Amino acid sequence: MSSKELLRMKTKKANGNGVSSSGWEMRPGGMLVQKRSSDHNSNQSSNIVVPIIRLKVKYGSSYHEVKISSQATFGELKKMLAGPTGLHTEDQKIFYKEKEKDSRNFLDVSGIKDGSKLVLIEDEISREKRYLESRRNAKMENASKEITSIRLEIDKLAKQVANVEMDIYGGKKVTETLLLSLIEMLMTQLIKLDGITADGDLKLQRRMQVKRVQKYIETLDMLKIRNSTLGNDNAKVSMKHKNRIFTGQMAKSIYYQQEQRKMGNFADEKSPGPVVVTTKWETF
Repeated sequence: MSSKELLRMKTKKANGNGVSSSGWEMRPGGMLVQKRSSDHNSNQSSNIVVPIIRLKVKYGSSYHEVKISSQATFGELKKMLAGPTGLHTEDQKIFYKEKEKDSRNFLDVSGIKDGSKLVLIEDEISREKRYLESRRNAKMENASKEITSIRLEIDKLAKQVANVEMDIYGGKKVTETLLLSLIEMLMTQLIKLDGITADGDLKLQRRMQVKRVQKYIETLDMLKIRNSTLGNDNAKVSMKHKNRIFTGQMAKSIYYQQEQRKMGNFADEKSPGPVVVTTKWETF
């Protein structure tokens, strides 16, 4: 008996017993087998149409009519109500027969049918939490911008501190006004950082910038001391130079005076000096 004849016999028996002939299939090689349940169920489910139901939702003094699948969840219903009501999905509470429904519950499982009436109210506690969370996020965003701005300003001041440090260690004296001005600007940035409230990663960033500012201020304090010593050393060198010149001039002056005295004594020994008349002679 061929497989086709066997299939006809199976089909007749199946029809006689009330079983659909679509429960059998022909495999490659001519083997007749019963269809797998998953394939059978998938074909049946593909032919099933999920009904669309109409719901009346009361919010305040107004009613909203919504068309939605009967197998949808209350969370999907909240998304559809967010537009016409203006309520965030997290701020919505839906009641059916005076019982609040969870967003994960299905409509059909909860007994929702076509024409069912629901009540929607605003969850004030959830709204307050979301408001506080949004304010916190806004503060963190502003804090991040402020820290970034201060960091860029500190980078500019750091370059100036490095240039001053090179000048002073190179033996060049700088004005004290410049050092005091840099310290004052760094202190201003430190005050700004102290006024920022931050948490988590932003708090670590703020602390890092505070340490940078403190380090640069300490560096400038050390440079002030070294810069002052550079001025004293230059004054000492200048005074020594003047003393050497003055001492040399004095030595030359004394030497010239001694030479002149020697020359004067030698001239006195050679010249007899003025003639003094001691005897009066008669004049003829």
